[in-house]
Amino acid sequence: MDKFKTLEPLKLYSTAASVSPIRKATVAPQFVGKLPSNLHLLILSYLPVPDFPAYARCSHATAALAESEMIWEKRWTSLKMDNKGLGAVLDDLEEHLRGRAAESRAAAPPTITVDDEFGDFASVDVPSDEMGDFVGAFQNPTTPMSASLWTNSFKSTSTFRAQYIRAHNLLKPLIKTLSSPPHIILDDLAAAVTSSLRLEASTLRLLFLFLSHIIQPVRKWREYKATLRSAMDRFDANLLAAFDKADEKGDENGMREAADSSWLVWDGADNDWEMGKVWAEKREIFYDQSWDPLANFTEDRRLAFDAMDDFMSLVLNAISEHGSRAVRVFPAEAGVLISFSERVASDVVGEYISPVLTRAREISIDIFLKATAASFREAWKMVDTIMAAGGDLTSRTKAEDVVFRMFEPNMDEYLDEETEAVKPAFEGICKGWDRQASERHINSGDASARFLTSHNPSQVKRNVLASFANVLLLPVTIVPRTVGAVGGALVSGGTAVGGAAAQGIAMLNPQRWGGAGGGGWGTSNVPDGYQKHRGEGNEMMFDIGTDEDDEEEKDKDEPFDEKHDELNLVPPPSAAPLSAGTLHTTSTSLDQMDQMDTLLSLDVALELIHTCRESLKRLETFAAYPDRIGDRVRDTIEEVFMLLLHALGDGHVKRGFSRATARMTSYKPAEHEETTSVAPLLQFFELVHIGDTIQSMVQVYFDKEMACTAPHIDKNDFLNSVVREKKRFENSLDDSVAGGLNAGTEVLMNQVEHIILKLTAPREYYPPENTALDLKPTKGCREAIKCLEMHCKLLKGSTSKEVLEVFHQEVGIRLIAILQKHIKRQIISLSGGFQVIADLNAYHAFITTLKVPPITADFAHLKMLGHVYVVEDAKDLAQIVRDVTRYGGAYRPEDIYEFIQRRSDWKKIEKTVDKTMYNLSFKEDCIIC
Repeated sequence: MDKFKTLEPLKLYSTAASVSPIRKATVAPQFVGKLPSNLHLLILSYLPVPDFPAYARCSHATAALAESEMIWEKRWTSLKMDNKGLGAVLDDLEEHLRGRAAESRAAAPPTITVDDEFGDFASVDVPSDEMGDFVGAFQNPTTPMSASLWTNSFKSTSTFRAQYIRAHNLLKPLIKTLSSPPHIILDDLAAAVTSSLRLEASTLRLLFLFLSHIIQPVRKWREYKATLRSAMDRFDANLLAAFDKADEKGDENGMREAADSSWLVWDGADNDWEMGKVWAEKREIFYDQSWDPLANFTEDRRLAFDAMDDFMSLVLNAISEHGSRAVRVFPAEAGVLISFSERVASDVVGEYISPVLTRAREISIDIFLKATAASFREAWKMVDTIMAAGGDLTSRTKAEDVVFRMFEPNMDEYLDEETEAVKPAFEGICKGWDRQASERHINSGDASARFLTSHNPSQVKRNVLASFANVLLLPVTIVPRTVGAVGGALVSGGTAVGGAAAQGIAMLNPQRWGGAGGGGWGTSNVPDGYQKHRGEGNEMMFDIGTDEDDEEEKDKDEPFDEKHDELNLVPPPSAAPLSAGTLHTTSTSLDQMDQMDTLLSLDVALELIHTCRESLKRLETFAAYPDRIGDRVRDTIEEVFMLLLHALGDGHVKRGFSRATARMTSYKPAEHEETTSVAPLLQFFELVHIGDTIQSMVQVYFDKEMACTAPHIDKNDFLNSVVREKKRFENSLDDSVAGGLNAGTEVLMNQVEHIILKLTAPREYYPPENTALDLKPTKGCREAIKCLEMHCKLLKGSTSKEVLEVFHQEVGIRLIAILQKHIKRQIISLSGGFQVIADLNAYHAFITTLKVPPITADFAHLKMLGHVYVVEDAKDLAQIVRDVTRYGGAYRPEDIYEFIQRRSDWKKIEKTVDKTMYNLSFKEDCIIC
């Protein structure tokens, strides 16, 4: 025994610590037979209820699967107990069934209850035709509810299976009544529940859901369902009769009960609910034919929508009255208010608008466009009325869709005509100005009333833009009526019609602001309408804005005095405005140049912008349109604005600058008596002011108007077509100004050269000996500088600083060339050299005011060059010529050598200069063979 050892216990299973964390045991799928359990559950979800007993009796596994919650949840959910209050039906059926069971027990003889091993099955009377049913027949009416077939199968009603079994036990007895005619079915079902239309309707709906392909409670469920549908239709017809009686009596409670019951039994197979449809058809608004759509046109074939106002008042009253009742009577989910409004919109409002638009198109396209926008604006009143009638239960989107769907058939034609009408309107305005330019100028009064004759053109421009912004805030009439203008404030041709808008637009013409005697802003020169029209807060139409291009003069401008009825603009001390007399002396030149400043006009720009604004305001009426029409509306808005830019740029501004440039090139200073001013350049500067103002107006219009009309346009999106077209317009204007300035600079410098040649005396720089030296700039120099100063100041504030700097630089470069050429023409003595220096100092002082550093340096070197004419010693002169650093490298010795040859004593000092400069003498060092 000592040899035997104690056996150690075997580890049949490894501990949790010894199991690798990577290798995990996989759970094998559960199979029932040869099929996985999930496949069995899928089959059971489509299995009719009568086949469940046979399946459950196969094995314990199949019996367990037959009780799966997933299967019964689907069937219970299909009954929609939480919807429309159907859960109360089961409670009512159960209460009635208990009452009948109590009555049966009271009438039956007393019995002794014997408990056997079969449980409750001993007391069940099962018909032979239901032997295969999983539930079996409902218990005999004498059997109490506690003796249910499934009492042993579940203990509570907390599971989906238990809830379904309860519903099945309560609804299945009602199926037996479906073998009778419809009227008997309704009587039997009415006896099974509490007497109430709503409860009867809920019972029919619940039984209809019970006999569905999802549940399939009995084998003949399809036949029973068809019979039930017939009974429901008969019940619905009875409800409709009851609803009509209540409607005639004005009994809204009875109407509401009948409507709710009808909505419960309606299966939604068709789109129109019969009760809501019949109620809507009986409204008297659909049969009133007392309206005359053509009454919206006056005798002179204009629009006056007073008749449509009266018509829409009746329509809105009908929607408000009947719509409010529909909301109170019908279920909210039925949408009777929206369907009633849709029919009113299509059958009443749409039928009224159609002949209005047809007649408007026969008159003219312009009337058609205005009538379309006005009709839509009038119809849009329905949206607010629908929302007021429906309250919070009505979606505004659905209310808007009522009007959108009604008006959609007219939109494609309208959008096509809108763009087609704008094109000839823009073209007609531009061509009309070209034809009437001379006539407009003759009738404009004082020809000197322009930007250039004002004390402060920048201030004038700010006032124009401020007034223009105020005009944009004025409303555009969309719905025309008898009182007031039709459709806007300005019509083709620049004719102003009544209204504040027309008055404001008329005041934007600078040709109407100036007065005689210096172009001041006196009260006597302000039109009457200007003083009468005031904005809010007793402010004048014109206000002072900011000027980004003229920062130096901004602080010098005096503010606007609101206490006076006129603008008191005091010019800054540094300003040197042109007087009316200055331009008056050039009348001959102006006539010869065919009034070049009439090639551009703010009136044309205003009229184009106003025409565009009218079109955009009409299009803005439809901006809320959804889907395809909404996309077309937004595209049309962009297209109209691009057409404006094209007409304003290529049709007016670019064409005017091209003609002005061509006329400037033909100007010859020698043919005109006046030497101080260059007539075509003055007029071109006026064009530049007008062009810059037009560009600013377009920018203001784009910022203020397009931001409201087309908020979908991103101003920073350089790929957007509108932004690209606007940039093209600005570049075209800049190119036109630059091209004109190039030609204008050529004309100006030709004039300067002409002044220098004409006013420089033959011996200006070679005066007789013993002549007293004044050492002031010569007359030619003074007049040339005066001409340059005047024209350079005129351009200031009318264009960008970059363009202005280029212009000044070009003037300086060409002036140096003119002066060098002029000096090389002269014979200059020692005393005359001081006169040359005086002139060069004057030119240098003028160039310094232009603030262009490269040109200022060049003129400083040119001023130093004048010293070669006052050095007496030839050797010193030669050393000055050889010193290339003296002139900053601007002049080579060879260049300076050419200038010193104009000295009057050149023949005397030539040998000495040559020998000193080149260290040679032609007579001594050169041999001629």
